[in-house]
Amino acid sequence: MSWPASLPAALAPRWLTHSIRNKLLAMALLPLLVVLPLLVGALLIWGNAAYDRLLITKVRSDLAVARGYFEQVLSEVGFGTHAVAASHALFQPLQRRDLPAVQALLARESRRLGFDFINLYQVDGRLITADWLPSALPSSPIHAPATGAAAIHARISTDHASLARLEPAELLALAPHLAPRIHIPLIPTRSAVPTTRSVEDRALVMLATTPVRGADGSIVALLRGGVLLNQNLPFIDHINRIVYPEGSLPFGSHGTATLFMDDVRITTNVRLFQDERAIGTRVSQAVREAVLTHGETWLDRAFVVNDWYVSAYEPLLDAAGERTGMLYVGYLEEPFRYVKYGMLALIVGIFLVVMVLAALFSLRWARSIFRPLEQMNLTMQRVEDGDTGARVGLVSARDEIGALAGHLDELLDVIDEKTRALQRWAGELDAKVVERTQELAQSNASLQQAQQQLVKSEKLAAIGQLTASVAHEINNPIAVIQGNLDLMRETLGAQATPVKAELQLLDQQVERMRLIVTQLLQYARPTEYAGYVEAVDVNQTLENSLVLVAHLLARTRIEVERDLQATARAGVNRQELQQVVINLMINAIQAMPEGGRLRLRTRNREDGKTGVLLEISDSGPGLSERVKERLFRPFFTTKNDGNGLGLWISVGLVERYGGSIEGLNRRELGEDADGAVFRVWLLTEPLAPQDGPTGPMEARRA
Repeated sequence: MSWPASLPAALAPRWLTHSIRNKLLAMALLPLLVVLPLLVGALLIWGNAAYDRLLITKVRSDLAVARGYFEQVLSEVGFGTHAVAASHALFQPLQRRDLPAVQALLARESRRLGFDFINLYQVDGRLITADWLPSALPSSPIHAPATGAAAIHARISTDHASLARLEPAELLALAPHLAPRIHIPLIPTRSAVPTTRSVEDRALVMLATTPVRGADGSIVALLRGGVLLNQNLPFIDHINRIVYPEGSLPFGSHGTATLFMDDVRITTNVRLFQDERAIGTRVSQAVREAVLTHGETWLDRAFVVNDWYVSAYEPLLDAAGERTGMLYVGYLEEPFRYVKYGMLALIVGIFLVVMVLAALFSLRWARSIFRPLEQMNLTMQRVEDGDTGARVGLVSARDEIGALAGHLDELLDVIDEKTRALQRWAGELDAKVVERTQELAQSNASLQQAQQQLVKSEKLAAIGQLTASVAHEINNPIAVIQGNLDLMRETLGAQATPVKAELQLLDQQVERMRLIVTQLLQYARPTEYAGYVEAVDVNQTLENSLVLVAHLLARTRIEVERDLQATARAGVNRQELQQVVINLMINAIQAMPEGGRLRLRTRNREDGKTGVLLEISDSGPGLSERVKERLFRPFFTTKNDGNGLGLWISVGLVERYGGSIEGLNRRELGEDADGAVFRVWLLTEPLAPQDGPTGPMEARRA
């Protein structure tokens, strides 16, 4: 973390302004301690919400399945009643007024259709017969009570099935044998709306009324069929099996379904205890207001009897559109809640492990930066205190800081050496002064000679330092002189013949000055002139290099293909060329970790220059455009453990002798294969790099 230059130092924390260690630790740890916790928090919030949405989405689809089956059964009640009313089997005995046969038919059809009752009425509402009556029927019609069938007939339309919420007397008029099922004691329920009632004795019925027509199409009777939903356990269990078949809910959860009349469970598979169903319990006040009061569909977690469920409630409407009850489906939330918390805990744990590991790695990397700097700072303090032998020593860093530590030690060595030399020279000078002083007593002439020798030595030392300082600058006027001499020859042409000897003399002197400068620069830059040039057989160099990388080839499934046809020799330092070749071979081997083919190829140059073309190619993935663009830049690497200096150094070594290196893909050379190829262009007679391009790489740079 860096503080802007415009920020007053007093505003920065003191612990940051006085130690690079603290600055690096802050840079390494603050992103981990701030960014990662924020990411974890955001992920936890999003994951929790997304998981809850998935649960709600599932229960919504479960409700759709239950509603579909409920509506199907309601339609079957209507269609079944209509089918019986329109059947010829009913028409014939009814026309003969054979009431026992009609009653037997109704009982048979009621069992087949799964109805709780099928009643036959006269048009004025008087009961003719029913499936629930004894087989011995009176010959005259039975009159229903005033509050019974006639009242129902007066408010329910025909030819369709619908829900109806009936008072006890109304149900008894339809099917008195169902009276035990409508008596439901109310069980006190937590969070329900307070009530003074202790028993629910109303009935919720799927009811259909269909006219029975005579031969002339007139209505001769009314047929009414229905299914009582109160304590209808097979019906609700079948819904539950359809919505939640065995094995459909993971993690040990289980599904439930319920039918409500108003807010009372009239049939359900929710258990109060092991085998006792929660019939008679009531829904919470929040659900009642949302579903029954406002007509909304409830999709949320809800407390059902004695546990939390992911629940869906939907209002049930009667023929008049009034909300008479609710359809409910849901599944136990607890297993899913534990799974959700486990997943969130796992995410937090992974992030914590990542944070700890990242912090450890960051601290390790930061230590590799500030430790060498601290060592250098301590070394300078010791030198300032008079310990001229203090040195940074070996550091583990191999980056710029490591190089800087090495340069500091080298600088201290040079300073120490120069100091000792000056001290030695001072001692020698003192000795000479003493000697000359003694001789002065004997001869004034000897003293003058000693003084002249001392002045001469000092001048030579100054000239030597000055020469080393300006050696680089001399090459520029030399180049100007040489250029003007060449221009004079071209301009004068034949007219330069009279002064040809003088011009040659000037050329000789310019070349002499260049050699002198080169000799001076060899002391200033010895590494640039360290190579001993000889005529090298590149074919033999490749064979020797293969021996040196044989241990790497032995660990791979790489085949070596040789195509060595070069007959010319290269003017280059043998060891430096071998260094370049080994570097390119190692890169090719590392590009084929799963094995492949390493091809070594040499040819005589065919570009108008005398020299050798050396190619090293692999069958790896090749070079991307981004890699090719930055291939020979210092510190660029595609390897985790590389330093990015191999190719850069190789280019410098080759260009020192007027050569060049280029990296291409094999397909760019017309080959039908993947892989990279590195081409090394060398000259038989080496040239300095500035003398002109020697291959495609230099031409491309120009």
